[in-house]
Amino acid sequence: MSNKRSSKKREKGSSKNSYNTYFNRSFETKEQRKWFLIVCEGEKTEPNYFKSFPVNKEVINLDIQGDGLNTISLVEETIKLKKEGEYSADNNDEVWCVFDRDSFPPQNFNAAITRAQSNDIKVAYSNEAFELWYLLHFNYYDTAMSRKNYKSMLTNLLGHKYEKNCPTIYDELKDKQEKAIKHAKRLLEAYNPPKPEQDNPSTTVHLLVVELNKFIH
Repeated sequence: MSNKRSSKKREKGSSKNSYNTYFNRSFETKEQRKWFLIVCEGEKTEPNYFKSFPVNKEVINLDIQGDGLNTISLVEETIKLKKEGEYSADNNDEVWCVFDRDSFPPQNFNAAITRAQSNDIKVAYSNEAFELWYLLHFNYYDTAMSRKNYKSMLTNLLGHKYEKNCPTIYDELKDKQEKAIKHAKRLLEAYNPPKPEQDNPSTTVHLLVVELNKFIH
């Protein structure tokens, strides 16, 4: 392993030039901090949410990126970043991919999950979309829903118009987070065996949330 992460910048724009800014990671004599690389399908919605977690940065470092890529392409980009960044299993570093079922072909969604897991990348997926995680802060839903209805549902529940890139959504929902985790777990347990491409609604976002919560001040 080299002594420093390579630093790499790409201009925001196309899927190949997302707004990634790859950081340098210096290996010092003091105890290493754990790293989380979280690569998101959305360019703002998911990154804004995860960047709001008040984690102890003396213990962990977060690299949260919104690439604007979908399913398999996003996973391939994450594999590439993981290799370039030299994440260490010995240091318990974690690499996550965050993406939605949306309307993509079932085979693409399943292939993306399998490809990620086979490369030691954890997946926080949502069927149909990330906003399901927000909805679960309010209620338990176990009947199929279209992502087209999520925005109006959240607007009613929040008491104001929901905007996808809202920078305050974490703070608005944090007091209800424990409920959301319970609802998400209950949903997954209801699908036996689980079939992520068919299980609407379902999400594993809570798995990433639980991991990040371990490092909150």
